[in-house]
Amino acid sequence: MSIRLYCVNGLLATLLLTTCPGAWAASPCVDLLKFSAPGAGATIEKAQELAATPMSAPPGGPPGSLQVPAHCRVDGIIGAHTGRDGKAYGIRFAVAMPAQWNGRLLYQGGGGLNGSVQLPLGAAAAGDSPALNRGFAVVSSDSGHEGAVFDASFMADQQAALDFLYQSIGKVMAVVRPLIAAHYGNAVAHSYFIGCSTGGREAMISAQRYPGEFDGIVAGSPAMRTNYSNLALRWVTASLNAAAPKDAQGHFLASQALSDADRKLVVNGLLEACDALDGVRDGMIFDTRHCAFDPRVLQCQGAKNDSCLTGVQVTAIERAFSGPKTASGRQVYPGFAYDTGIAAKGMGIPGLLSGGTAPEGGMPAGSVMDVDAEAAIAHDGREMAGDTDAWTNLSSFTGHGGKLIFYHGVSDPWFSALETVRYYERLGADAAAGSGPVTDWSRLFLVPGMGHCGGGAATLDRFDMLSAIVAWVEQGQAPAQVIATGASFPGRSRPLCPYPQHAQYAGQGDQESAANFVCRE
Repeated sequence: MSIRLYCVNGLLATLLLTTCPGAWAASPCVDLLKFSAPGAGATIEKAQELAATPMSAPPGGPPGSLQVPAHCRVDGIIGAHTGRDGKAYGIRFAVAMPAQWNGRLLYQGGGGLNGSVQLPLGAAAAGDSPALNRGFAVVSSDSGHEGAVFDASFMADQQAALDFLYQSIGKVMAVVRPLIAAHYGNAVAHSYFIGCSTGGREAMISAQRYPGEFDGIVAGSPAMRTNYSNLALRWVTASLNAAAPKDAQGHFLASQALSDADRKLVVNGLLEACDALDGVRDGMIFDTRHCAFDPRVLQCQGAKNDSCLTGVQVTAIERAFSGPKTASGRQVYPGFAYDTGIAAKGMGIPGLLSGGTAPEGGMPAGSVMDVDAEAAIAHDGREMAGDTDAWTNLSSFTGHGGKLIFYHGVSDPWFSALETVRYYERLGADAAAGSGPVTDWSRLFLVPGMGHCGGGAATLDRFDMLSAIVAWVEQGQAPAQVIATGASFPGRSRPLCPYPQHAQYAGQGDQESAANFVCRE
């Protein structure tokens, strides 16, 4: 597919690439400093050829080091302006275009509240080989502001807030499509979006608000309804406060509601109840839907000791994992699944049994919550929280053949995997009422033991969703399973199965090999 870059203007460039006669010659990297996308308000600030170089793998990438291939990197800004608060705003972006291009574009999602341009590499959910190493052109952006990862002060500027919530995706794509075409002399053949957490929310935004922009989208642990998820974490903390000691100033110490021995007891009890449901005792729980762990079985019949929990502790755990409800019993946010990572400490965000903490803080000081009042506040702020759960009409996205994959760690202590299950089931219900089975164009993969976007003491958190989405889009091969490995269990592999299926041991063969497991509902 070839183009003449300047035969179209501005945003129409993304729509009319195939209508332009002839072919526009490829441009050397340095010449892209002169690139212009009329009407897009973009300025190219830097364009340079970078040699192949080794680097430490970023979070979510393959283990150890990797060799970043030679590529042309272009940095720019879209919509630069000074806000009413006197701060400078604009969508900063970076595009990495490898010397050996495969014709594909990958938009790399951000994290937290963004605020910086991350290395355009495309390592998230890409197994052992990032997208750039495979020949993808990769783009990343700061979504419209600069600042610390949880600095929300940019919300004071209306345009910066709109860019963060959704507009930056479309604006960046309107610039990078013709930019990439200008460099290679050919238009993008297939476009993809992959992100986790905030990047997962951005992935959902891409399907919902830009249905014609991407062919394949992967949404990991999406930060849906953050106002409600934070309410749920406060609920967890308040619940554990009821069993927690106080410090010298009278403040509850939620992280001490359970001792290390207590947390280990809970996980061991959970494994005793649910580990073997998938056919093998291996320290992991794959059949999460049928796991009916009841912490009451751990309650002391006499005095408290390391082999049992007090009644107050048991009640606190039950309440925490059940999720917040209003006085009338309405579930405000799904509860959390019992899983092996709920006792995690010292890696990423602590597991829920460690106190229900969140990176931005703000946990309750007491053991009682007015859920009705907090839910009303969350509801009023749902638009500014960038909620994506309300929109399930993806008919335009699916109509052009778009494919959507979700993945979520069952032990995620920040955004409940059950929240993603809830949204996916709503997608299925709405699709069934209209265009047919949701599994024709979307799959959800739950990852046992995995925390928020990765990590965990008992998980297989290395998997390749990038290959899965490409094969589905370009060869029509729907992912029947995705093989997972991880540092927790060297030499072990398991299939991740599309919800509601789970990996079940076939009954014979090496229990460490995915080849001897089947996906079963």
